[in-house]
Amino acid sequence: MSASLNQFFFAVYPYICLAVFFMGSLARFDRDQYTWKSDSSQLLRAGQLRWGSNLFHIGILFLLFGHTVGLLTPHWLYSPFISAGQKQLVAVFSGGTAGLICFIGLSLLLHRRIFDPRIRLTSHRTDLAILVILWVQLCLGLVTLPFSWHHRDGGTMMVLAEWAQNIATFRPDAALMTGIDWPFKVHMVLGMTIFLLFPFSRLVHVWSGLATVGYAFRPYQLVRSRRLNVPRRGA
Repeated sequence: MSASLNQFFFAVYPYICLAVFFMGSLARFDRDQYTWKSDSSQLLRAGQLRWGSNLFHIGILFLLFGHTVGLLTPHWLYSPFISAGQKQLVAVFSGGTAGLICFIGLSLLLHRRIFDPRIRLTSHRTDLAILVILWVQLCLGLVTLPFSWHHRDGGTMMVLAEWAQNIATFRPDAALMTGIDWPFKVHMVLGMTIFLLFPFSRLVHVWSGLATVGYAFRPYQLVRSRRLNVPRRGA
């Protein structure tokens, strides 16, 4: 990758994707609330959906949480308890297991959406496109596992975490990604692209899932009875 492309994808592109992710989601919620849904096809055929959806959501939620914590947690915070190399091994085994579970679930969902005639006819192009992109992203993530195993000292993980933390604190440093192996780079770029496409796909229903957490901790609704002044008979 040339220096200019490296600078664009790892210093400029992340902020483009994040801006579209947040502003696009807000605009869609404000203008097109009737499209804010998961577009479930459960009524057409539920059998394969049950297995595929459960495996996919279990795996993807673990991966999202693991990537977020792994990349954005400063090294000094966990270094008294676990070394960078040990954290790398934990990420390989736990992430590999979750990635495989998610891959199986997503493959079932993708097969169902492509090869079931009724579901294919009722699917939007964006539904199929986002599933294909997620499937490719999972494949890339699984491809990175041998490279992560080769760098068991945790050095690559430390570089990726430093890059992500610099992005989060508005101190982008694309030079950090110069010596990173290509599967990690492609995986990161496609991951950012998913954030870019997020507001224009069915993935927006993830916001509703997060909102249910706040709903669970809502204050109690106070309901007071009010006596009605009903005139007596004969009054």
